[in-house]
Amino acid sequence: MNPKPHILPVIVFAQFACTSLWFAGNAVVSQIPIIRNNSSEYIGYLLSSVQLGFIIGTLSFALLMVADRFSPSKVFLCCGLLAAACNISIIHPNLNITSLILARFGTGFFLAGIYPVGMKIAADYFEDGLGKALGYLVGALVLGTAFPHFLKGINWSTSYSFIIKGTSILATIGSLALAIFVKNGPFRKPSTQLQLRATTNLFKLKQFKKSAFGYFGHMWELYAFWAFVPIAFQHFNTINNSAISSSYVIFTVIAIGLLSCIIGGYISLKKGSRKVAIFSLAISGICCLCSPLLFELPYIIFLIVFIIWGMAVIADSPQFSTLVAKSAPPELKGTGLTIVNCIGFGISIVSIQLLSYLSMLIPIKFLFIPLVIGPIFGLYHLLKKSSNKL
Repeated sequence: MNPKPHILPVIVFAQFACTSLWFAGNAVVSQIPIIRNNSSEYIGYLLSSVQLGFIIGTLSFALLMVADRFSPSKVFLCCGLLAAACNISIIHPNLNITSLILARFGTGFFLAGIYPVGMKIAADYFEDGLGKALGYLVGALVLGTAFPHFLKGINWSTSYSFIIKGTSILATIGSLALAIFVKNGPFRKPSTQLQLRATTNLFKLKQFKKSAFGYFGHMWELYAFWAFVPIAFQHFNTINNSAISSSYVIFTVIAIGLLSCIIGGYISLKKGSRKVAIFSLAISGICCLCSPLLFELPYIIFLIVFIIWGMAVIADSPQFSTLVAKSAPPELKGTGLTIVNCIGFGISIVSIQLLSYLSMLIPIKFLFIPLVIGPIFGLYHLLKKSSNKL
């Protein structure tokens, strides 16, 4: 049974529309009057509050099995509208710091009902070819991640409220579109009761554990790489006495992952998700190890390698989600995706903080080497012998 042609485009659009609340909001947070006029020391707290909100949200949703016990489309709608409301509240003229941090936390919390739930909806429709479907879906997240750098390049500094209003409206439209045009999928098998030990029981399944641990290795590298790409280009300019990098270049390095997610999805149809994930991890791991040498190369080669790295570092993400979804029991598919997202994003905070700390202790050209821990860890678990392959 093939889904109707509009299903995947609507899910992808809704995913991008709602995740834009996360990334576009972060892009303009420094322009909010209470931050700009008083102190920028709160910017870090504001950015972290979204990430923390997402982690607590995904943990709560996983423990309560929200995506499996309730209609995923309705969960997506409610969370999209609530996240949009939290987002637009930050333009209130009388907002104080505490309220601002809580608003960004709320945005992150309700995004827990967007990203993993969107993948759950796709899994309910695309039992065959899920890797391809999730390739498009994760590609939408990649585009949302790169979006702030594009905004910075065209300078929205005088229109921060326009961006906040625009993303809130976009998220509202995306949520409504998904609720109206994408009903519960034909392969959905809802859970009839709450299972408090569902998340721990999932990790007792060998294939689920392997897939999840591979994803954790991937997440150790991914967000830290994205976070420090601007630092890498800035350092290259400094040591080479040049000024040729721009927000558009950084946008390209991150956004190119959209293409690799889609390509990897199509390759997975013939080669399988596991092989695509292994290849991507190996390429990005090699880039981590070779990173100190890149700063000694001509700019064009430096840029090309970072573009290749930007493709490899994310191409495995939809395939890991595919492996997780397929290795979980049908009635726990949403819970499995949600708890893996929760732990993965928690790991990403640790790696980002580690690189932030190391950036003050070691030369920048060596900064990306610790990220190789992730690919090595992921490859170890993917290559472990098992009687069943996904």
